[in-house]
Amino acid sequence: MFDTVITQGDVVTPNGVEALDIAIRDGKIAALLARGTEVEATETIDAAGKMILPGAVDIHFHCRAPAYPERGDFATETRAAAAGGVTTIFEMPISKPCCATGDVFRMRKSLAERDAYVNYGLYAAPGLLDPAEIEDMVSEGAIGFKIFMTEAPAGRDDEFEGLCLPDVPDLYQALKLVAQTGLVCAVHAENNPLLRWHTDQLKAAGRNDVASHNESRPPHVEALAIATLLTLNETIGANLHIAHLSAAEPLAVFRRFKRTGSTASAETCPHYLFFTEADLERVGPYAKINPPLRQASDQVALWEGLADGSLMAITTDHSPFTVEEKERARTDIWRTPPGAPGVEELVLGVMDAALKGRLSVPQAVKLISTNGARRFGIYPQKGAILAGSDADLVIFDPAATTTIHEDMLFSQAKACDKLYQGMTFQGKIAQTILNGKPIFKDGALIGAAGDGQFVRPDPARVSKEF
Repeated sequence: MFDTVITQGDVVTPNGVEALDIAIRDGKIAALLARGTEVEATETIDAAGKMILPGAVDIHFHCRAPAYPERGDFATETRAAAAGGVTTIFEMPISKPCCATGDVFRMRKSLAERDAYVNYGLYAAPGLLDPAEIEDMVSEGAIGFKIFMTEAPAGRDDEFEGLCLPDVPDLYQALKLVAQTGLVCAVHAENNPLLRWHTDQLKAAGRNDVASHNESRPPHVEALAIATLLTLNETIGANLHIAHLSAAEPLAVFRRFKRTGSTASAETCPHYLFFTEADLERVGPYAKINPPLRQASDQVALWEGLADGSLMAITTDHSPFTVEEKERARTDIWRTPPGAPGVEELVLGVMDAALKGRLSVPQAVKLISTNGARRFGIYPQKGAILAGSDADLVIFDPAATTTIHEDMLFSQAKACDKLYQGMTFQGKIAQTILNGKPIFKDGALIGAAGDGQFVRPDPARVSKEF
């Protein structure tokens, strides 16, 4: 007797797309059966004409808890994740105070345990350079570490204390400490002195228009930071991961290091794949993101990087803010924080690209689910449809379409989701299943706060094969 059987679907497994039925018991995939196998189950889900995907694993996600509930929190933003077919999020350590100590880590973990609608891992910040605090956060189950190579934004020092390491000696020390843990360290790679110089030049010229944001952070700011980071790591050997790689120039630098043996990995984001700096003119400050949106030629390079395996994941950098905060930039781009929501469009956007032939469906699943789980040491518990894996699944209808409009979204920051407004994707999230339980179905959220479970990595499973 099984709890649930999903029948008649096209199941995306590590072997490809297969005609299988999925039997679920106690929150796990108990068996993969030949289509039509007769079994007993409490519930049967007919998935005829639909694809069954492993739930997406969003390895770069912000929810803002607990200090800014007006922006979003673990409840509001994981509801959005559920609606988007994302069943596991890795929450970044920007909080107030920053998640750089064991005590803050435990506080955030308890918040997520109470509020999360999907499974969650929590990053830690190593920048206090305190081995005891780092070990404490590792013992608590940190999914990995996060470092910014830039200084803290003005007025937000407490949110970034222990996270920002603009000085190379501090960065070097942090990498050595993180390397000892065996966990992955994700890095926001932009060169701080060069970024500051470009920004100062623009401000001195009286520039505060929307376009000046992009001009303050040209691709060489990102490329130089990656070169510095990976040069340091040649003798340290930390498990480095480049966050939100955005352009051809930093991708070329990353590839050069990979050719000489670097084990670093890198991600990009849907906003770099689907939008360009021209969209700043269309939606203004709602498209202010760091690194910024780039040119069409950079888009082409990123798609090539995904095709050849240089980029191992597509992840959202989901960043909720308020309309009021974003609207400040109408008259002064420097006054608004960077970031945009996007977790509800991750699966839709990447699967749309797959259905239109830009990549294969199995490739799409690897990029939004499997590879992130493997890199961070939670595979095959997450990121795969295999017997014994957690039953985190998406029932996806490739024949339907989805047009994004504000009243269908669940993020607290849905009014800021201007980039995707009005876009139509091929495909629809028909149902999201978390640990064997349906949590989103036919446009309605049916899960509850606390359904999400804490995800703890296994350093021995952290993959270096990217």
